[in-house]
Amino acid sequence: METPTWPRVPSPEAAVPRMLLLSWVLLQVARTSGTTEVVVAYNLTWKSTNFKTILEWEPKPINHVYTVQISPRLGNWKSKCFYTTDTECDLTDEIGNDVNQTYQARVLSYPADATDYSGEPPFTNSPEFTPYVETKLGRPKIQSFKQIGTKLNVTIQDTCTLVRRNGTFLSLRNVFGKNLIYTLYYWKASSTGKECSSSL
Repeated sequence: METPTWPRVPSPEAAVPRMLLLSWVLLQVARTSGTTEVVVAYNLTWKSTNFKTILEWEPKPINHVYTVQISPRLGNWKSKCFYTTDTECDLTDEIGNDVNQTYQARVLSYPADATDYSGEPPFTNSPEFTPYVETKLGRPKIQSFKQIGTKLNVTIQDTCTLVRRNGTFLSLRNVFGKNLIYTLYYWKASSTGKECSSSL
């Protein structure tokens, strides 16, 4: 009489690695599908020196791109830096014609294949920015020293900016007029005392 054979039942120990492998595969699929989501920009920051003005933001894109828009207060939006993978956009040209105006920018997020995208993209607004008030002034250039008797005459060259008027680039003096004041610090060699003098 033949001994009956029964179907083999996998032991619980053998099933555990298979379950772990299946869980790992599902996790990788979930991670891969998650990277296709459009990420909204954050930490929008204006960086401006002598009216050279750049908007920066985070994060670095993975499967998406950005477009930047800028608008004067109560004005229309204008697009810049189309479908870029950068996290900064030079907006100097847009603020250079009127540095007294207050501006706002926004960063729109699109899928990497933006040509097939339909609908309203998510976006983040920047803080408002007024170039005349908020741009930082760079270090001025000292053009010459000239000693006359006990006096020392110092000539400072006004820095040129990217602000335009009638097609001509203006200096800081042209922009600020009498509101621009230089303060010169000076001291004798081997002396710890410091003097200062201000001039228009």
